[in-house]
Amino acid sequence: MPAMKHKIRLTTNDMIFYGIIDVFIVFLLLIVAIPLWSTITLSFRPNYFIGSNLEGMFLPPWKWSTAAYHALLGNRGFLLAFSNSFKILLFGVITALFFTVPMAYGLSIRQLPGIKIFNIMVLIPYLFNVGLIPTYLVVTKVGLTNKLAAVFLPVAVSTYNLIIMKKFFEGIPEDLKESARIDGASELTILLRIILPLSKPILLTIGLYYGVSFWNDFLHALIYLNDAKLQPLPILLRNILLASGMNEFLEVNAFGEASIHSIKAASVFLAAMPMVFAYPFIQKFFTKGTLLGSLKG
Repeated sequence: MPAMKHKIRLTTNDMIFYGIIDVFIVFLLLIVAIPLWSTITLSFRPNYFIGSNLEGMFLPPWKWSTAAYHALLGNRGFLLAFSNSFKILLFGVITALFFTVPMAYGLSIRQLPGIKIFNIMVLIPYLFNVGLIPTYLVVTKVGLTNKLAAVFLPVAVSTYNLIIMKKFFEGIPEDLKESARIDGASELTILLRIILPLSKPILLTIGLYYGVSFWNDFLHALIYLNDAKLQPLPILLRNILLASGMNEFLEVNAFGEASIHSIKAASVFLAAMPMVFAYPFIQKFFTKGTLLGSLKG
């Protein structure tokens, strides 16, 4: 006879508590959704629109205008900046994972001679930042100025991401590694054929961390990239948002249909889209990778 399922009855205090949590979550959702919707509707707002921002947020879609997006996507400067940001994102994530994965695996080997010293050496720069000036001197000395690599190479290894990945590797059963060593497999073979196939969640999670960081990096690009042809999107957006006029970025004839405010909103929206589209594909691995990487197995 199948066992009967008993429903847990919520007390009045439980219902009040869950109600407060629901209200709080809805409140947080509104805090995020309202500015986002305001930016989206502002980017589609026609130049002839006269009214308050609140009225513009409820403007019917059939009255929207795509002039701001035509102005941006038709501008070579914006497309060049988008291309530079994509190159920084692609090569930055590949470089960061190339250095982070073997380093995290090496630190996860408990039998490694001097492992405690290596862990301390990793934590020292995490706790004590050397500062901007020494980093700038090193970057300029090795000749990375006005090269896209200057944006991602100096920060290719994040100690935070390294520790998370190290903890994930430590959670993989040691028996798998030991059996491979008994069969004569090298540490590189173990990493490539055993560890990495089991590490898809943490690779995608850490890759997402690095990707968001490189895509939004403003400071390094501002300091090291003086050539206008190498400037990524954050620099271009900063120039657009701070400029008193848009003629230096967009064709003059774009102003006939798109307002400056719509162009600003459209540029912010387009810059955020790659990360917004990428997250749903990685989201199912995100929680698992972060959780397993934060706990020691």
